[in-house]
Amino acid sequence: MKRIAKIAFAALLAASCTAAPQLTKSGIDPADFDAEYNGQKTQLFTLTNAAGMEVCITNFGGRIVSVMVPDRKGEYKDVVLGFSTVAEYFPENNDSNFGACIGRYANRIGAGRFSIDGQEYNLPLNDGKNTLHGGPTGFHYRVFDVLEADAKHVKLALTSEDGDNNFPGTVNATVTYTLTDANAIEIAYEATADKATVINMTNHSYFNLSGDPAGHSVEDDVMYVNSSRFTPTDSGLIPTGEIASLEGTPLDFRTETRIGDRIECTDFEPINLGHGYDHNWILDTACDLGKVAATVTCPETGICLTVRTDEPGIQIYTGNFLDGSITGKNGAVYARRHAICLESQHFPDSPNKPEWPSVVLRPGETYHSNCIYAFSVSE
Repeated sequence: MKRIAKIAFAALLAASCTAAPQLTKSGIDPADFDAEYNGQKTQLFTLTNAAGMEVCITNFGGRIVSVMVPDRKGEYKDVVLGFSTVAEYFPENNDSNFGACIGRYANRIGAGRFSIDGQEYNLPLNDGKNTLHGGPTGFHYRVFDVLEADAKHVKLALTSEDGDNNFPGTVNATVTYTLTDANAIEIAYEATADKATVINMTNHSYFNLSGDPAGHSVEDDVMYVNSSRFTPTDSGLIPTGEIASLEGTPLDFRTETRIGDRIECTDFEPINLGHGYDHNWILDTACDLGKVAATVTCPETGICLTVRTDEPGIQIYTGNFLDGSITGKNGAVYARRHAICLESQHFPDSPNKPEWPSVVLRPGETYHSNCIYAFSVSE
């Protein structure tokens, strides 16, 4: 009997050692995010709510890794692009912004140059002649410290030292992701600085509301944007300083319109410059977090994404430069226009446009920015 008991125990022990790992609802093994980057520990955090929604976040780049929401049939879909392991997010393996917390300065700064109080600063150029998303080692390639984490929220912190990518001042920044029981991801940014600097943070999730980013273009989705004006750009996608009306243009989404209906209007020069939609819409929401900034709905699944923000603008990008060279979760190959980004923000190149809402952060002040991604289902 003792021998039989020992055999049974040994079998049980072997089974427990070879049991499948506890995967997230999106099929990710959290162990694949337990690593180190530049000597700092990376992790995966899983948020869940009473409705069954799940959001996975890593402190590498403060990135949203997966978002599981139900479609009209009650089937759960992962509606953001990304990777199944943290190593795939490392810049030496993939140069991507998937799901990232962007800083210090989201979007572009023309010629990588700006001045504060008469002092000129020159940043490294990583987008042709311009600086994009904080430079080559922006927040999206940094490991954030974990201040708080539970099943409902995670609060991450990052210190960007004086001279980081040549930006002035030491900045202490936080980003907090909260999953509500109303199927909304609330994102709150805060930052302080010990010297006058510029800051403009955002989230760079690539959404595909079909849950099938390999097979479904966002051109079939329907979009609404609460905006009547935009900021035209030059060929380097740097705003000219003009504020232009959207009336009668392919960028006017004040009435729900299929994204693909006008995305190839090549007689409209801003479409040519952006290779599709890659523009800053000036929101008509008056920075009111309670007002809808934009919505995108997938007719196939019925999943609707509603964006609210207290920022004055939103950059909408339709994955025009995804070229099939990146393979993401579940072996999906990410092709052109198979995702859409909705980045709440101050306007691109605002440090060089003093007439626009200021992006200067001074000692004694606290930067605040909020964005809400809310998910629902249409019939």
